[in-house]
Amino acid sequence: MGRLASFPSLFEPYHNPVTIDEIRSCWLKLLEIISQLKREAKRQKTPISESELPILWIITPTASESIIASFGAVLKSDWLAGIYFLPESTRSAIIVVHQLPKTPETLWLRLLGRGKVQRQAIDEIEALSPENPLRSLSLEILLSLQKNLEIIENRDEEHRELIMRLAPLYQQDREKAKQEGIQQGLQQGLQQGLQQGEALLAIRLLKRRLGSLTTELETQISSLPITQLEDLGEALLDFESETDLINWLNQ
Repeated sequence: MGRLASFPSLFEPYHNPVTIDEIRSCWLKLLEIISQLKREAKRQKTPISESELPILWIITPTASESIIASFGAVLKSDWLAGIYFLPESTRSAIIVVHQLPKTPETLWLRLLGRGKVQRQAIDEIEALSPENPLRSLSLEILLSLQKNLEIIENRDEEHRELIMRLAPLYQQDREKAKQEGIQQGLQQGLQQGLQQGEALLAIRLLKRRLGSLTTELETQISSLPITQLEDLGEALLDFESETDLINWLNQ
């Protein structure tokens, strides 16, 4: 997936096997985008090279051999199995998800598959450690997919099973995020409490040494971080007047 994203790209995923007409529709969209880019480059008087034009990646769970052959699409030795490139001038490729190798690099693409292929990809996500960032990122993709499925009026049994399968994964991820939020809040609360305690102590000692302090000075002292409050606690022993405090704060 990272290699695909290294190029200017246009992604067109299909839940069902792509048809010839759908591929042609994708081409029309690509040609329109290329035309816009070239018009903009002409207005800006900046040339645009062929390599700067987007590549169309048509993502389909399966594709018949006849459709692949009809567009002259072929495999390339330096690319994964399942990725068929159309003639170079079309700047297009067809990714057949069910033909991709089952590796971590193809996990996100295999989530767009169907049936057994998609279920195995979800199994792989579920097996990841909760601390693995790939798990959270993958669940975000699945959440987007689930939302799209939920707006389909006539969902089939496969759609309903997928939604039910994803629900506990989302719940686990939400619980983990909730616990992390609680821990972070406790840590922030502890730090805030320590800072406030140091500030009150510094203000109390300064009042004993210098007399009353202005509201502005108390506010400024209360906003100091713990390390500076600790430094102030040592420095105030040498203060003779409010001017010494102001000079220290200005430094």
